Amino acid sequence: MAKTEHINLIDTFSEFNDQKNIDRSTLISVMEESFRNVIAKNYGTDENFDVIINPDKGDFEIYRNRVIVPDDELENENMEISLSEARKIDEDYEIGEEVTDTVDFMTFGRRSILTLRQTLASKILELQKDSLFVKYSEKVGDIISAELYQIWKKEMLLMDEDGNELYLPKSEQIPTDFYRKGETVRAVVAVVENKNNNPKIILSRTSPVFLERLFELEVPEIHDGLITIKKIARIPGERAKVAVESYDERIDPVGACVGVKGARIHGIVRELRNENIDVINYTNNTSLFIARALSPAKISSIRLNEEDKKAEIYLKPEEVSQAIGKGGLNIKLASMLTGYTLDVFREIDESENEEDIYLDEFADEIDQWVIDALKAIGCDTAKSVLAVPREDLIRRTDFEVETIDEVLSILKAEFEEE
Repeated sequence: MAKTEHINLIDTFSEFNDQKNIDRSTLISVMEESFRNVIAKNYGTDENFDVIINPDKGDFEIYRNRVIVPDDELENENMEISLSEARKIDEDYEIGEEVTDTVDFMTFGRRSILTLRQTLASKILELQKDSLFVKYSEKVGDIISAELYQIWKKEMLLMDEDGNELYLPKSEQIPTDFYRKGETVRAVVAVVENKNNNPKIILSRTSPVFLERLFELEVPEIHDGLITIKKIARIPGERAKVAVESYDERIDPVGACVGVKGARIHGIVRELRNENIDVINYTNNTSLFIARALSPAKISSIRLNEEDKKAEIYLKPEEVSQAIGKGGLNIKLASMLTGYTLDVFREIDESENEEDIYLDEFADEIDQWVIDALKAIGCDTAKSVLAVPREDLIRRTDFEVETIDEVLSILKAEFEEE
């Protein structure tokens, strides 16, 4: 039995030595501490023992140091050795000298050996967890590639090259993402949790940081610091807006990011499942920045309320739908990018002004939330609402039929009275 246990102990050293993410000195320190705990339990103290660990060879040595005392004064056989016993080892020994002898750990018994293995396993596991937490805490915001190991309903389990578990929650996946087990997934390290010393690494493909890192990989000028990404607004899998600035007047930041015939941005779009990416020039001029953010719509004028971070955008009728975008995506992203609440208004010709009426004038008859919803689809006047087919109004606002009919009735009545 003792021989088998000894082999197991050597195997344990080999296992621990394979943990490349634990440095050698820490490994030796943990092993020595584990041996000393067992020695202290068996002898009452470990202070007179020397423990020498050699993890490379998978072996160890234990030495006990005892002071020579007269035979009739021997009190503590662990700390002391009688003169007669010492002279059996070397007859030149004298009282007061120290005797060092080798201790066979296998004589400690099976229980002690088992305790040592369990203690070592526990301490190494703790070290692995600490090392993993530190390693990935330093990688937060970095792109990594990992193999998809398991797909669950709420998240995917991935494995890095060292066999560490990484998690990609459903909420951090692009809606159109589709992977098969064994495929390589690229994502950014978003959060590293450490609950009860159990690190959990959470990845993200929906984070704006992921898009930023992809740009750094594809655009050398960003990687070299010649172009800076100032702001990113993103609706994953749908559309994104990226504001860039160049520190070199000779470099066109938008052109550099897009590349010749879109060569640079194409790789990013493909990685993001055909997410539509608008790259615009950043500026400190708020009005100009908002105008650029609402591209491709052409703005006629902007009225800013910097205190409330609001802006009223005035456009020609044919530009309103462009500014709002499909499903309201364009104006939503522009608002996210600029940090301003954007209200779109349709410019009315002077001839129209005499006949048409802004919806806000009907606030005493129509609920404000209804007016706001109509303005959000580009209808800010009575005639602009009446110009839209009833079915289209229902579909675009998602209102109840009764609500739309009531609004149309109120607006029509106003013009009939006139």
